[in-house]
This record gives sequence, structure tokens and C-alpha cells, in this order.
Amino acid sequence: MEFKGTTIICVKKDGKVALGGDGQVTLGSTVVKSKAKKIRKLYNDKVVVGFAGATADAFTLFEKLEDKLNEYAGNLTRAAVELAKEWRTDKILRRLEALLIAADSSSIYLISGNGDVLSPDEDICAIGSGGNYAYAAAKALLKYSNLTAEEVVKESLNIASSICIYTNSNITIETLGE
Repeated sequence: MEFKGTTIICVKKDGKVALGGDGQVTLGSTVVKSKAKKIRKLYNDKVVVGFAGATADAFTLFEKLEDKLNEYAGNLTRAAVELAKEWRTDKILRRLEALLIAADSSSIYLISGNGDVLSPDEDICAIGSGGNYAYAAAKALLKYSNLTAEEVVKESLNIASSICIYTNSNITIETLGE
């Protein structure tokens, strides 16, 4: 499932997690907003979440994930699994069109309405129309530079914005860790 109109990327390096997204919102082939914030901190700023997809759907999922985090005392793994189960089986939720990346200081997950809760093999996860560009850039930057997680996210999003017409360079980044 790929969504046009955004790039979200999460990188974990040296005990720090950075999650960032561009600010462009498109409707068809028209840019309707250029400074949207597609990422949030949840659960007393211990979890960062970003979305690709329909905005109202994503906000609903942010609220549901925060409820699950509260229910499971901040256990992101359990909250993500329970959210994915509910998302897949609930009549109304299963119609929501979005993907989420959620991370805490030790885990990164891609969560979908198909019931997926995927932890990447590497400490990089990206979604959206520019996700593959940002992922490739982050992979190279992690291998060939000494940039911090936050710097890798910023540069990866800038690279994606120079390639993907649905991604801009109005970047928001949230970090966790030391």
C-alpha cells in the first residue's frame, strides 16, 4: 500500500530515535497545504508516530494508539499489535486508509490496517510516496557518514523532496533518547 502525498522516515542510531516527515498535503495533483505536521509524540513523549494517508484517518489512529499505550502501560509492542488487530477487524476502522510508523527508544514498527506490525531488519523505516527515496538515502548516509539520527532523517527527507513531487522540504522532526 503506497500513499501519494507524503514521506515519513524513522532512523535509530546510537541510542537516539528520530522520526520526520515533510509538510506537503496534496489533493489529486494540487498542493493544498505545505506545512502540515504529520508526526506526533504520544504517551508522555515516550513514543513518536508518523502517518501517510488520509489525515482524518491518521488522527483517529493516533488517538487509538495512544489509548492502547495507556491501556498497556506504554508497551509499544503490545499497543501496536492490539491496534492492528482492532484496525483489521473493526467494521469502521478497517476502512481507514493510512500507514503508521511508531517508535520508542528500543523499537520501530510499521503498522497497517491489514494487521501488519512489522519491525524493520535495519534501524530505518519509511513510508509514503517518497519513502523509498528517503530509505535509500538514509541507508547510504548511515553507512558512509557520521551524521546523527536526526541529521540522517533531515538529509533523507531533503533528498526525497528533490525527487518526489508529492514531498516538500518543510520538514518536521521529533526525537527520542539521549
